Amino acid sequence: MSTYKDAGVDIDAGDRAVELMKASIAKATRPEVMGGIGGFAGLFDASALKKLHKPLLATSTDGVGTKTEIARQMGIYDTIGEDLVAMVVDDLVVCGAEPLFMTDYIAVGKVIPERIADIVKGIAKGCEKANTALIGGETAEHPGLLKEDEFDIAGAATGVVDAEKQLGSHRVKAGDVIIAMPASGFHANGYSLVRHILATQKLDLQKKYEGLTKTLGEILLTPTEIYTLDCLALIKAQPEMIRTFSHITGGGLADNTARVIPDGLIAKYDRTTWEIPAEMKFMADVAKVPQADMERTWNCGIGMVAIVDPAIADLTIRSLAARGMKAWSAGLIHAQSGPGAAALEGNYLTR
Repeated sequence: MSTYKDAGVDIDAGDRAVELMKASIAKATRPEVMGGIGGFAGLFDASALKKLHKPLLATSTDGVGTKTEIARQMGIYDTIGEDLVAMVVDDLVVCGAEPLFMTDYIAVGKVIPERIADIVKGIAKGCEKANTALIGGETAEHPGLLKEDEFDIAGAATGVVDAEKQLGSHRVKAGDVIIAMPASGFHANGYSLVRHILATQKLDLQKKYEGLTKTLGEILLTPTEIYTLDCLALIKAQPEMIRTFSHITGGGLADNTARVIPDGLIAKYDRTTWEIPAEMKFMADVAKVPQADMERTWNCGIGMVAIVDPAIADLTIRSLAARGMKAWSAGLIHAQSGPGAAALEGNYLTR
């Protein structure tokens, strides 16, 4: 006699995981959520969207890449979910959309209920930070495809923006100011390069190297900053003066900024306005990573960019500071012939 459990799938363990995650999910909600978890679909009351002149639904999906492998090696699973939320909701806010709800997908080699609950705990914490409801998810056990301690996660979110308030390259003008918001670390990009350096340089995740304030593993698991509510607050205060945002993810600072720059303009960053984070400088130095490669792989210390009317540049910085988000003027938008682009000029600050 063969059973599903004999094949490597433990339904009882899955049920226990659901019970363990319920308390976390209960914190990641909004008044519009209808019902609880356990149904075939999550329900969200969209009647409030009638108040918008022309509501546009925005959607985004992403994962956290090979940062999951660092979590596995460290045996720490309650932070990686925040990374997932950040990578999804902060893509939505770039166009001015408010994230409404999110769903997740977790694939594992073996369901270990406590581990699944920790992952979902992180997702729920991230959703709470972004005022986004976690209305559903799926945990899939893949015996034979993934090792028992291997896993991957992905998520998708839906948001809304009124068409007349949509942000984007169409708003950007010469003379606009680039306001930078600091990254909390590597975020969830470039970990294939990070892991290559760990392997080739034989670095120890449990060691606190000179110049670093924590162990290398703790630093590499620092959750991705979630900028959603800070960005939405700026939009609410100055809806006509905020041009757009750029979420600095895979591809680095210049390539991601170029995505929101229209033809005939160029975003020029001044490298002298900030320092490369110590952890990135350490990894680059120890493995002799060329600066150009580093800048196209990691965020180099900037996680989100706001492009604003120069009249509110100082106010934007002060407003973000009042919310606990340090920000600074990192560059300007200039006129140029040809396709929209972004470039970094000068040398980084050094201590």
